[in-house]
Amino acid sequence: MGNWFEQNIIATGRLPLFCYFVTLIVAFIATRINVRLIRAKIGWFRDVNVGEMHIHHVVFGVVLMLVGGVSGLIVSSASQIGYAAAASVFGIGSALVLDEFALILHLHDVYWEEEGRTSVDAVFIAVAVTGLLLIGLRPLTWDYGTPINPALLIVANLALAVVTLLKGKIWTGMAGLFIPPMLVVGTVRLARPGSPWARWRYAKGSPRKMATALRREERWRRPVIRGKIAFQEFLSGRHDLPSTRRSISRKQR
Repeated sequence: MGNWFEQNIIATGRLPLFCYFVTLIVAFIATRINVRLIRAKIGWFRDVNVGEMHIHHVVFGVVLMLVGGVSGLIVSSASQIGYAAAASVFGIGSALVLDEFALILHLHDVYWEEEGRTSVDAVFIAVAVTGLLLIGLRPLTWDYGTPINPALLIVANLALAVVTLLKGKIWTGMAGLFIPPMLVVGTVRLARPGSPWARWRYAKGSPRKMATALRREERWRRPVIRGKIAFQEFLSGRHDLPSTRRSISRKQR
């Protein structure tokens, strides 16, 4: 394990990325444990308040991201260890910010509501993309020995990614930026019924395709979504329980 770490992480200059990856995961899990203990009113775990104003942990995340980002710019060329330390701080800040991504998106506190699952999705995507970068994959590349101009391949990959995302295939589109054949699959397959592509192309012009998409969604996608929600709730807590944070937010409004 030590030799693998030396050869594949340190020797390749990926130590800062590795530190970011690890601290992102650890800080997210620690944050979720902390907020669940606060929610359950266990021990000394409490929300941070200044007077009647609740200080969300996204505030601390933004500060840590600024500290880690600026520090990384300063030490990046001087020391890989220093750069890794800055990346660790940035990773902690990223976890705190992404954990309240839904708050930023909706501009009000939906942490313990159904919309709050968007934050967990954002963390999952960040972890997945960072993991792909860590194993050496790079976005918008196509290393299959093709003689086509690389610039044209990048444009083609971007176009396929846009179509895949418009079809509602978020994970396929994100992963396809690193594994281009997945974009081809995502582009040629039917769109998900609630996606922009389905609304534009299927709702009126192709009712048969819409019906097929709905059947596939019910048969194949729904079980996957239920499994994902079950895992999210295991990791981050259920979103349909009474919350003290919700009542605090309402007092502020």
